[in-house]
Amino acid sequence: MLRSHGPTLSLPLAAALMATAIGVSSPVAVAAQSWASVAGSDALSVDHYVPVVSKAPSMEGEIAQIYVRERVTPGTALRSQSLEGNVVIFVHGAGTPAEVSFDAPGASWMGYLAEAGYDVFSMDMTGYGRSTRPSVMNDPCNLSEGQQRDLVPALLMHTCAPSYGFATTTIESDWHDLDAVVEYVRQLRGVNRVHLAAWSLGGPRAGGYASRHPEKVASAILLSPAYGRNRSSSPPAQLPAPGAAFTKQSKADFESLWDRQLGCPAQYEPAVRESVWTAMLESDPVGATWGTGVRRAPRLTTWGWGQEEVARQQTPMLLIAPETDGQVSPASVVALYEDLGATNKVLIHLACSSHNAMWETNRMILFEASLDWLRTGAVQGTENGELRLGS
Repeated sequence: MLRSHGPTLSLPLAAALMATAIGVSSPVAVAAQSWASVAGSDALSVDHYVPVVSKAPSMEGEIAQIYVRERVTPGTALRSQSLEGNVVIFVHGAGTPAEVSFDAPGASWMGYLAEAGYDVFSMDMTGYGRSTRPSVMNDPCNLSEGQQRDLVPALLMHTCAPSYGFATTTIESDWHDLDAVVEYVRQLRGVNRVHLAAWSLGGPRAGGYASRHPEKVASAILLSPAYGRNRSSSPPAQLPAPGAAFTKQSKADFESLWDRQLGCPAQYEPAVRESVWTAMLESDPVGATWGTGVRRAPRLTTWGWGQEEVARQQTPMLLIAPETDGQVSPASVVALYEDLGATNKVLIHLACSSHNAMWETNRMILFEASLDWLRTGAVQGTENGELRLGS
């Protein structure tokens, strides 16, 4: 069993949620796989679980099972001994797990690339989606006071004290998880290097990893990468960092955050947005029982992948800056493009697209550009430069 931290929930919060912190069984020590066909697609969906000795502060030294989803056509899988240059690993952002981010029903970036002949994987870091969740995330008292009140309005001023008052994971523990998955996929498919594709906070996860392991990464595709020129290259003096252990997001939060970034008519399809939220709750069966249903994510302590590090980086990169993004400033993506030392770099300004560009109406422009990049190392013939796509 994963260890328990501190006391159980306060009585008001426990009564409001009708739940207490649950135990999590110890994972098996080997990767497991299951196969399933996907309706309307020739690509299979394959589940893998990769064990790793965790470096997350909330469960350091314990075994975490990292959930990896694979999308691949039977024909691609059969030529698994000749896939060099054709393997992609997707890395999620701060809140949404990878299988929802990149394989949502009706808007699957993974499925698109799989149909084009790539062997496509995504991974959930510790604390996300179907990967191991540290037990501290099962206690709503480990949310911030504001999020406790938001979850149970009847609490008013009577919030409960945390049983674990620190950030659950760090960028270093995420790099450690990612390396375990990269090594697993390299061995599984017999390749030397993989392409990384990432969104939002996945930028410093994938970009920082590529900086540390350039020999394992062929190129990177970064959508709305959360880049900070002045981000410290060193971890904070105190680890784990004090504060809430994790965050939650309700459907109302999800929709209002998206709505604030809409700048064009019919920028998204309501059916796709609904399918994304449904998949979000399916990936978090515990959070789905809290209030009207929430998506949980660990709070992460981040450092590294600042200006000096990026200036030395030679990994070819495709950067995408959605023009109506209200979460990662397009200007910060421009700064990353300017700072990046690689000579093979392309910046796309994607019109009528928000932070959630991969789920929106212009997603096919994004998908097609990523495929062009993977095949040629360029977008529309541009190997180094900026493009504006969409309308």
